[in-house]
Amino acid sequence: MSNSVIGLSIDCSDAAKLAQFWADVLGRTVNPEPTAEFAAETERLLALGATRVTDTAKGAARWTTFRDPEGNVFDLVAD
Repeated sequence: MSNSVIGLSIDCSDAAKLAQFWADVLGRTVNPEPTAEFAAETERLLALGATRVTDTAKGAARWTTFRDPEGNVFDLVAD
C-alpha cells in the first residue's frame, strides 16, 4: 500500500520554513513559482463568487487567500 500527498494546508508563522520541512519529509521540492493552472484556478474561483483577500509570498511558498460567499476563509496554494 502506498500513499501520496496532493496538498497540505497548515496554519503557521513561517510558511517557507515549514514548506521546506515537508518537502524534505516527502522527498519532494518546493516549487518556486505558481503554475499556469494556479492562475486559471484563481480566475475560476473569482468567477464562482470568491473574493480575493490577499496574495502572499514567503520564500518559495506562495498562496492566495480568498473568502467564499459566506465569508469563510480558504487558501489556494501555488503548486
